[in-house]
Amino acid sequence: MIAIIDYAIGNVRSVQKAVEQASAEAGSAQTVILTAQPRQILDAAGVILPGVGAFGACVTNLRQRRLSSVLREVVVEGIPLLGICVGMQMLFEASEEMGDWPGLGFLPGRVRRFGPELRIPQIGWNQLHPTRPDPLLAGIADGAYAYFVHSYFCDAADPADVLATTEYGITYPSVVQRDRIWGIQCHPEKSQQVGLHILRNFISICTAA
Repeated sequence: MIAIIDYAIGNVRSVQKAVEQASAEAGSAQTVILTAQPRQILDAAGVILPGVGAFGACVTNLRQRRLSSVLREVVVEGIPLLGICVGMQMLFEASEEMGDWPGLGFLPGRVRRFGPELRIPQIGWNQLHPTRPDPLLAGIADGAYAYFVHSYFCDAADPADVLATTEYGITYPSVVQRDRIWGIQCHPEKSQQVGLHILRNFISICTAA
């Protein structure tokens, strides 16, 4: 079972549909559920943390529903965890979006705003440049295009956590990984075959766990 965290933020049904499609294409027997139930999350083969909108609203909703503590258990137990967009940003220690918001702290670093010289948000297709091999990006070519919508980027404190970079005025981490934690800044549900390929890879990671 793949559990997508439901914490009443944004439209996560599109993410659920994309994961279901990727699971079917992978020939996986994994059921995909949208849930806020701790037991279902902790019993899952893999967990996806989506995110849409402002960091502060996302992390506040997550904590109010006591799901941040459940995610800590997910990490401690080594259940594969994938953060998507703001879900990736929340994996880090803090964000400067509209204030100073503490994140989950699974990865060292801060979420920062793109510079004033850039048009924000960054909306549209941009390239992924893998920095090292990892099962999440298996079969993803250097320069593959994915779809982005964001005004803030993850400034990873440890370069070893960076799986891929993207260029938008600066070179920033667009895919990260540490232990059994992964994060992607792009929207896989909007990234056509590249996005589905990444989701299939994550499902394969969960199946092999």
